[in-house]
Amino acid sequence: MAVSKPVYMDNHSTTRVDPRVVQAMAPFWTEVYGNAGSTSHAYGWAAQEAVDKARDQVANAIGATTREIVFTSGATESNNLALRGLADRDRRPGDHLISVTTEHKAILDPLRRLSRNGFEVQLLDVASEGDSDPVGWLDPQRVADAVRDDTLLVSVMLVNNEIGVIQPLAEIVQACHERGVLVHCDATQAAGKIGIDVQAMGVDLMSLSAHKVYGPKGVGALYVQRQRPPVRLRALFEGGGQESGRRSGTLNVSGIVGFGECMRIAVDELSHEADRVGPMRDRLFEGLCGEIGVGVGLNGPDLSERDLRVAGNLNCSFGGVDGEALMMSMGDLAVSSGSACTSVDPEPSHVLRAIGLSDDRTRSSLRFGLGRFNSDEEVDFAVELLARTVKKLRMLGG
Repeated sequence: MAVSKPVYMDNHSTTRVDPRVVQAMAPFWTEVYGNAGSTSHAYGWAAQEAVDKARDQVANAIGATTREIVFTSGATESNNLALRGLADRDRRPGDHLISVTTEHKAILDPLRRLSRNGFEVQLLDVASEGDSDPVGWLDPQRVADAVRDDTLLVSVMLVNNEIGVIQPLAEIVQACHERGVLVHCDATQAAGKIGIDVQAMGVDLMSLSAHKVYGPKGVGALYVQRQRPPVRLRALFEGGGQESGRRSGTLNVSGIVGFGECMRIAVDELSHEADRVGPMRDRLFEGLCGEIGVGVGLNGPDLSERDLRVAGNLNCSFGGVDGEALMMSMGDLAVSSGSACTSVDPEPSHVLRAIGLSDDRTRSSLRFGLGRFNSDEEVDFAVELLARTVKKLRMLGG
């Protein structure tokens, strides 16, 4: 089968919207275009009915109730609402916040802001290369040891956006809840890749984003548990009182409809997708090792550890080659050198540094995100193109 170029392998950055999602969204652009807040006519009622259905779909996908889903513009807003919404309350148990060195900037930057406002932020290390624990893994005991009487919140991402490591969230939550501490989880990279059950995990807050799950950009959600007792947040901005006063603003009805549909599809096809994408990812790594040989290194957990790394993630270093130069030399292959949200930052990946990689190896690394619309033929094309380009750059001196 002929390969259509350029080939897209950057699905951790964003995903193509599934045609079934586009079909579900389409009527809400030109036919059912009412404001969900308009309660006096049929257009508004139809829009609100669609939002209610989507809220139910998102809730069902993660084991929540509909009243626990707050729609936002995406995971960055959800993360800010979770962190700052708790920190800005008039009454809180303390000013100590715990997170992890490998978190996304959408967590680290708000934490940095809070630290400037008097909060004490503690970032925990993960397992490095050479440690007995899997690379990138966070030991729950490390969290338990860090929790104090004045700890307000622990924030740990479920799946890392660069090295794909899956954190033991249920054990982390248990250690925190034993001390009465709330837990937030950025699950942006987990949805659609692994099963999520907020009840089984026990997590108090969880951030999601549609565009990582073959849905539209500009819509996400924050799960806010309402049962143990309910989590109270201060809104980031006021005006309208939508989402039960937790997130004011006119609802993005078409986007919310797409979010609900993409989450429904993700749950229905979860096992099939993992079983298809996992072997394709392994084929990519084995092909690169076979064609390039010396200098190809795996960053993150071993690929055979299915419970520790999501199926579509591959992060490799190519010794003797600058990763940016390698990317720029492959116009027919879309990959990345790290998080898309930090692509303007010239510094080496903080995630790869945190697992013990040297700056040289970090700068020679690329991240591959394989997904629903990739094929074995595209993998073989990528292997051939990468091998040819790496060898050429090495001959030219990097």
